[in-house]
Amino acid sequence: MSSEQQHVIMDETAIRRALTRIAHEILEKNKGIEDCVLVGIRTRGVFLAKRIAERIHEIEGTPIPWGEIDVTTYRDDRKVDGELLQRKEGAMLSPELNIHDKKVILFDDVLYTGRTIRAAMDALMDCGRPRAIQLAVLADRGHRELPIRPDYIGKNVPTSRQEEIVVALSEIDGKDEVTIIHEERNDRS
Repeated sequence: MSSEQQHVIMDETAIRRALTRIAHEILEKNKGIEDCVLVGIRTRGVFLAKRIAERIHEIEGTPIPWGEIDVTTYRDDRKVDGELLQRKEGAMLSPELNIHDKKVILFDDVLYTGRTIRAAMDALMDCGRPRAIQLAVLADRGHRELPIRPDYIGKNVPTSRQEEIVVALSEIDGKDEVTIIHEERNDRS
């Protein structure tokens, strides 16, 4: 028998502040937005990229190109009937987005093993040759299986493997919050 404990670790205000800080860090690191594009990993990374693009536009007075990428067919852990999915098509990058010789800032909601980010980098390389790829995440929970490190982090959240980080965004979930869920096992008979 098991039960779950949930704890909100970022509310709407904390998320807004973290995204504003990340926007400023992106501007500082890249000395503005020249030759920068934002790419969100579907699904929640897309909304984070859009929000950062809006903040950068407010700060700089200039829009920054942004779009989305679907990395489903690039994942190495997606199985159907016990078989790994094979790449069927090229990367699904927003068609209006040119990443060739650009500094791409890639967005995801939670960084865990690094496998989603590896898939996203593979997909981006199939769409063009970026000058550089930087990584922004709302929550970094650790437990990397690949040598991937974010450039911009909303919140570091050390977790155990029995815990899960769940990001809710108003565009999809009707609210903004980051929750940590811990499953407790009660093995009493």
